[in-house]
Amino acid sequence: MLQVGAQHTFEKLTEPKESAAAVASGALNVFSTPSLVALFERTALEAVDPHLPAGQGTVGMEVAVKHLKATPIGQKVRCTVTLTAVEGRRLRFSGEMWDEQGRIGEGTHTRGVVNQQEFMQRVGA
Repeated sequence: MLQVGAQHTFEKLTEPKESAAAVASGALNVFSTPSLVALFERTALEAVDPHLPAGQGTVGMEVAVKHLKATPIGQKVRCTVTLTAVEGRRLRFSGEMWDEQGRIGEGTHTRGVVNQQEFMQRVGA
C-alpha cells in the first residue's frame, strides 16, 4: 500500500559515465545534472514499484530539480524521496540529494502508474 509520507533512500558512488563531459551536458568531469535527475527518478521508482501489483509499474512524468553544488566523480551521492501525494494514478514526490560534503540538490517529481503491457502496446513497442 502506498502511503503519503513514505520515504526511500538510495545511495551510490558517482561514475565517470555520469560526468557532465560524458553525457554532453557540460565540459567538466563532475556529477552531471542529468545524472542527478536520474538519481532522483531511480530513488522514486524504487520507492513505489515493489508495492504495485504484478504487471503495474511507473513512468516519469515531470521533474523539477535545483542542482545546488558540484560533486566530484568517485564520491558517494544519496537521494531521499518522500511520497507527498497519491492522486489517482499520479504519485508526487519531494526529494533531496546529498554528497559526502552536504546537500547538492532538491526537487519534485511526478510518476504515473501504468499497466506495463498496455503502455508498451500504446507506444508501439
